[in-house]
Amino acid sequence: MATSSTFLFCLFFIYISCSTFTSAEDPTVSYKFEISYITASPLGIPQQVIAINGKFPGPTINSTTNNNVIVNVRNKLDESLLITWAGIQQKRSSWQDGVLGTNCPIPPKWNWTYNFQVKDQIGSYFYFPSLNFQRASGGFGSFIINPRSVIPIPFGTPAGDITILIGDWYIRNHTALRRALDAGRDLGMPDGVLINGKGPYRYNDTLVPDGIDHETINVEPGKTYRIRVSNVGVSTSLNFRIQNHNLLLAETEGSYTVQQNYTSLDIHVGQTYSFLITMDQNASSDYYIVASARFVNESIWQRVMGVGVLHYSNSKGKASGPLPEPPQDQFDNTFSMNQARSIRWNISASGARPNPQGSFKYGSINVTEVYILKNKPPVTIGGKRRATLSGISFVNPTTPIRLADEFKVKGAYKLDFPTEPLTGPSRMETSVINGTYRGFMEVILQNNETKMHSYHMDGYAFFVVGMGYGEWTNDSRGTYNKWDGIARTTTQVYPGAWTAVLISLDNVGVWNLRTENLDSWYLGQETYVRIVNPEKNNKTELPIPDNALFCGALSRMQKPQDISSGLRGHGSMVVFGLLMAMLSGLLL
Repeated sequence: MATSSTFLFCLFFIYISCSTFTSAEDPTVSYKFEISYITASPLGIPQQVIAINGKFPGPTINSTTNNNVIVNVRNKLDESLLITWAGIQQKRSSWQDGVLGTNCPIPPKWNWTYNFQVKDQIGSYFYFPSLNFQRASGGFGSFIINPRSVIPIPFGTPAGDITILIGDWYIRNHTALRRALDAGRDLGMPDGVLINGKGPYRYNDTLVPDGIDHETINVEPGKTYRIRVSNVGVSTSLNFRIQNHNLLLAETEGSYTVQQNYTSLDIHVGQTYSFLITMDQNASSDYYIVASARFVNESIWQRVMGVGVLHYSNSKGKASGPLPEPPQDQFDNTFSMNQARSIRWNISASGARPNPQGSFKYGSINVTEVYILKNKPPVTIGGKRRATLSGISFVNPTTPIRLADEFKVKGAYKLDFPTEPLTGPSRMETSVINGTYRGFMEVILQNNETKMHSYHMDGYAFFVVGMGYGEWTNDSRGTYNKWDGIARTTTQVYPGAWTAVLISLDNVGVWNLRTENLDSWYLGQETYVRIVNPEKNNKTELPIPDNALFCGALSRMQKPQDISSGLRGHGSMVVFGLLMAMLSGLLL
């Protein structure tokens, strides 16, 4: 017995010594995702959706600052898959970002383990499948990073934490929508808006058919709840409101905000907001939760309405009567833009660290590089309908950019994305922005389309310092907010307008910069920012993971998958579990 115990304790010591992805002070949270198709009827009509562990939407990932997060993904779809973690900065590890510029896809019937740390982050985010228009069929879920207990939060502890996923929805699945785009057609008006994967409450017998399941949020009177709301849809900006209740904005995408009340807030595709909502109304009835399309002809779009129910525990009746009114500015975005400008950084609050958010004085840093990224309505290139950014429609590389760098694959991409829009014909290329490590980049996003866009950058939170109508000019810098512009990962750009952001390029890797509108993203409106530390070391970028997948020019390096290969990367957890079980048996 003593010999066996000694042997197992030696194995345990080896496990502790060899575990490179965790440390004693940084706990690990683990999830298993089995991603498959199921049949659901969110709008009353059976359709194919993408589920995680048989559920639609998927589970919430609940973590704490500096946790190691392990997600083993089993792909049971009939096509390749990647999961991206929008807003999770993947510090030092773009290997885990889950987009085609950094990762080879997970083939059908394979599993692959993501393993990353939510280093120095707090806040509200979501994850989703990044390939093949799959987000339009589901596969998404919330991602929460709680602050460490030693870091104060700028509000009282809420009575509960509630996640709400809103988004436009089509009854056609993602493959049918993809075929429409490939054929050069628009997607047309969505069939509805879902709230947590469910259709509208039957607030109107004419507009809403019988038999649709709706979302109900249960609350206690007099208590204050934190409600995190993400727009996970395809391309529709939504106005979110709760009947008779104020929305006290507290946080967005990892930044605490100056707290102010809104009766409703526009949430654009890809964005997440966190509200404190006090249940201070009488309980004569339930209350409507509404997510309605913005900047559309409401008489035509009245069926495209997400409606749920806020239910007090002592409620005396069902929600009834007309829905709370949206902003009355269908043809004028000024109200919405002013609302967006009012969202400011709480510079005195602590974020993931004890020092105040405002201790990073972004407004006093000299800009080292400027990129003007301009979109325009879809164009035809080589007989195909394409979306562009600065005249370039991005073509995803067959060998991911980060892998190509690692193994010195030549010709995989071009490091020549223009600082200003091209003046000649648009072209299709794998053209990448060459970012300077520890530089400070100014990016002007110019929307010359007639629809709203929102833009996201992986690996970073950028400072939203300005927005305005018309063409951006050098004089526009005089309007920038250099003090408390919000730091976030996704910003809206109004049609016929611009938004300016500042980015501190301190995270080595290859990072996707894209429109969050799925149709334009699918058609090529994206690029990547490549940031390399000339002095390569593990302090600024982690080595390639041992379970990396290979494709394109490196396909020959990919070994057939066996049972253990998908678990590589949290294999040490399995070893740990076996060791502890054996130890327990010996010590009893």
